[in-house]
Amino acid sequence: MLIQKKIGNTSDYSISNKTIDWLLLQWYETNKRIQRKQTQLGTEITIKFLNESPNLTQGDILFEDDTTIIVVEIVPCECLIITPKDRFETASICYEIGNKHLPLFFENKALLVPFEKPLYHLFVAQGYEVEQEQRKLLQPLKTTVSPHGSTNDTLFSKIMKLTIPNE
Repeated sequence: MLIQKKIGNTSDYSISNKTIDWLLLQWYETNKRIQRKQTQLGTEITIKFLNESPNLTQGDILFEDDTTIIVVEIVPCECLIITPKDRFETASICYEIGNKHLPLFFENKALLVPFEKPLYHLFVAQGYEVEQEQRKLLQPLKTTVSPHGSTNDTLFSKIMKLTIPNE
């Protein structure tokens, strides 16, 4: 079965009495444009989003017929949960994670990142509140970085300026 677009999401779509066939995806598979997968009920599917990134999220509906719908289920993974105490800590943590080019997720005032042992030890050594748990990484932080200007400000100093209240 070929899937080329999303139909909707279970959060705003009437499922009725249809059987849900879950497509289990890891967090890093949600932006893959082309992939072959098998649903929990054994349906072989090919996902081909040729014009754009699919940005698949929890509950996205990929297929529907009279009896069945295929729905995306994001699988929990081992991750770090860092709860910053203030904006300064948030900026410092985000800088460290960004410096390692790791994806960053946000949930309930906590920053989540896929587990990496060296990063865990770094944050513990720096005194941050860090937990290690199985979680679904559902809300990626969308970021854009402007090109570095000709000023002497480093990216870190620009981030830190964001933590200082306007005077």
